[in-house]
Amino acid sequence: MARVVKVFKTLRNHWKKSTFAVCVLSYGGHWLYGIHCDSLLRREACLEAREFGRQQISPQEQLKKATVILNPAACNGKAIKLFDKNAAPILHLAGVEITLVKTDFEGQAKKLMEFIEQTDMLIVAGGDGTLQEVVTGLLRRPDQAQMCNTPIGFIPLGSSNSLSPSLHLLNDNRVKHITSATLSILKGETVQLDVLEIKGEKEQPVFALMGLRWGAFRDAAATISKYWYMGPLKTKAAHWLSTLREWPLVREVSLSYLEPTLRPAELPTTRPPRASLPSRIMRRLKNYWSPPVEVEEPEKWTDREFSTLELLIHTHNKNPVERVSNEIIQHIDVTFLVEQPDVGGFYNIDNEEYDAMPVEVRLLPRKLRFFINAERREQLLTQAQ
Repeated sequence: MARVVKVFKTLRNHWKKSTFAVCVLSYGGHWLYGIHCDSLLRREACLEAREFGRQQISPQEQLKKATVILNPAACNGKAIKLFDKNAAPILHLAGVEITLVKTDFEGQAKKLMEFIEQTDMLIVAGGDGTLQEVVTGLLRRPDQAQMCNTPIGFIPLGSSNSLSPSLHLLNDNRVKHITSATLSILKGETVQLDVLEIKGEKEQPVFALMGLRWGAFRDAAATISKYWYMGPLKTKAAHWLSTLREWPLVREVSLSYLEPTLRPAELPTTRPPRASLPSRIMRRLKNYWSPPVEVEEPEKWTDREFSTLELLIHTHNKNPVERVSNEIIQHIDVTFLVEQPDVGGFYNIDNEEYDAMPVEVRLLPRKLRFFINAERREQLLTQAQ
């Protein structure tokens, strides 16, 4: 008993050191507990992936081949470590033959997509910038119509992953987020996503999955990181200072667009049964003697000029399983009128910054096929009801 009393007296007499030691031990315990929980998550995901690897295949079948485009610079240079610890073991245990392609500089993924051979699946491991480069390079290929049939998996490793909430379960734990996204690739459930084709006056088109943003709020958001020393007030400080610096914030926009057209029907998952031989012969004879005449209706363009704080052109990929309306604006010709050409301006395409210029925006409905988590699909369907 005397020894216990002596210990308490020592802690009381050195309360500063005792408080510091308690804080260090608490932080260390919390850190070790987090590592233990992450290890359990990885183990659980690997056990699930091993079940896919144990499935028997026929002698005629081959192992699935996946081409992984990895951006090592994503997440402040931590992407390789995150991929090797969380995603790669799952893919290997599932029996997927991986071809890993690492990018060395910004824009390289677009060029690499020109040389990517046909593969069973394409996996993008990075953030918004890597995903946009891969999609742009893919759709610039001469054989893009064939390559678009390749399902794409997105493993969120970047600082900004705008498409991830549409495809994967929302989770604050990065390890859980990555392992869940990798497992959804193995399960094979896919969803068709719309793509925006954005073409300038001279440059090749850029393709976006989320949309284009231009205006005062975009400019203010781009400066938030500069006010890191403001702590939780950095967002408000960025908007206030941007307002004082760039007043007035109104932007002049000239916009031309086609009238809404019907969204094309989804492609059937199974081929319909072939018609009988007499039916096919009669149809061909009918088309030969009285070929169908297609009447092309003139395009009805609508012109608008207005003032706005923010211009946003986006797809419905935030909820890709929801089809609220079959009517879509198929084609938009947008002209940005910058009042101070010497200062210039910028807009964001999938959170990537580009110089503001007159652009032509075309919607490509259901252009690409992405892997989606089955539970996330159910959540999105529930939200739509």
